[in-house]
Amino acid sequence: MEWIWYILASLGAGIGTGLAGLSAATVMVPILIVLCPSFAGETGAYQATAIALASDILGSAVTTYTYAKHKNIDLKRGWIMLACILTMCTVGSYVAYLAGNVVLGTFTLFLTFCIGIRFLIRPDTSRRETAAKGQRLDWKGVVISLFFGLTIGFGTGFVGTGGGMMMLVVFTAFLGMELKTAVGTSTFIMTFTALIASVSHILIHPAILLEKWDVMLLCIAVATAASLISARFANRVSNRTVGLCTGAVLTVLGGAMLLLNFWPQISAVPWVMQTLRCLGMLILYIIPCVLILLPVRFLTKVPSFVFRKLLHIVAFSCFTVMLLAAENWQAAAATSVIIAVALYPLLAMLEKSSWYTKLFVEKHPGEIKKSLLMLFFMFAVVIAVAWGIFGKPAVAAASILMWGVGDAAAALVGIPFGKHKVAFVNGRKSWEGTGAMLIASFLVGFFLLHFYYGYPSAMILPGILAGAFVGAGTELLSPSEWDTVTVPIAILIVLLLAV
Repeated sequence: MEWIWYILASLGAGIGTGLAGLSAATVMVPILIVLCPSFAGETGAYQATAIALASDILGSAVTTYTYAKHKNIDLKRGWIMLACILTMCTVGSYVAYLAGNVVLGTFTLFLTFCIGIRFLIRPDTSRRETAAKGQRLDWKGVVISLFFGLTIGFGTGFVGTGGGMMMLVVFTAFLGMELKTAVGTSTFIMTFTALIASVSHILIHPAILLEKWDVMLLCIAVATAASLISARFANRVSNRTVGLCTGAVLTVLGGAMLLLNFWPQISAVPWVMQTLRCLGMLILYIIPCVLILLPVRFLTKVPSFVFRKLLHIVAFSCFTVMLLAAENWQAAAATSVIIAVALYPLLAMLEKSSWYTKLFVEKHPGEIKKSLLMLFFMFAVVIAVAWGIFGKPAVAAASILMWGVGDAAAALVGIPFGKHKVAFVNGRKSWEGTGAMLIASFLVGFFLLHFYYGYPSAMILPGILAGAFVGAGTELLSPSEWDTVTVPIAILIVLLLAV
């Protein structure tokens, strides 16, 4: 089984090097130290770093060759960084051996995750005004190169990772290089730093070569081939595509490795485990919904307002899944917050893509990400109040479903059949849609509380009817971008008072 992880780690390392000039250790070290028992010893992380550095030599070399063919290397602006990094990487290598497995391994895992997030937030690191290739450094560039060259050199030797990423940031954000030129220049430097650092690691700890020579040869071969292929791909696509691909891979990898690495500590906290279970169930629900909605949107002629309500139904039905999967209100509320925090930056990143506007039906730019953020935070508030404070999860479910089903009914009836407009809201809504919402809200609230939760009908009828009227009235008066919050909260207040 370990050999499979060796191959996967090498593939990921080569792809990262070829795409964005990342050190092979950024991907390889976390996989080896977490998933491979043979690297779990006292010097396991040190050995994993040495193998990654050795894999980086040829991987960076073939990447450099590919970028050089496209004239994407600029040593006139990178020679100081080269000199400083070569000087300091040996020192870092010796300190890494003294630091031990725990410090080195944990630092690498966190760094992998942070690098991935950074790429997702800003996939293209280039400045608006880039320096011309071959332009000499000014005094500020010299100072910047000296400072970062010394620190990156030490870091490369210490953890064997982050050097390529940090050089990429310095070259683009501080020295004004275009992204692909920065990648080519950083991989050129990494070819030599990887050689020096790997030799230093082996000389300091010769058992790496004696015990792991077969692993090292496999990793070098696979990483080199993957670097060559991904470098050719990177030179044919946009900078943004390269950054997004790299960010997605490293974020998922870093998060998974951190979870596995700290699993004993995480599994000891009950509410964390319950939240993870609830989150997993929700993701398992969302994936098939997405797989169904995509062909519906792109392969059928369903009207835009109907597809918009299908998205709406999937969104509010997530609440039901969380209530069923969660063992307590803390897990359900935490799941809602996690989804809200994760979705907003993801949608902010994707909304610049051409297919995004074709998939989602937005009334104005940014509506979807804002609505989903408010929706899942509203879920968390409803759960915390109704279930956490009052101990009534049934009321929480009723308030959300009465709003969700009612709002969908209002649109599906009001848009095609709404002939009588409501004058005091500037004719934006119809009496037919409002009536549909009132009836749908009442029916779903009654059936849920009476038939599912077992409340006596005589006890809940007045409250459900009042909640349906208040919800329909609030939906009429609320601005369209705020009814996601105002309507369910209004229904919740009525149900808490009456049921």
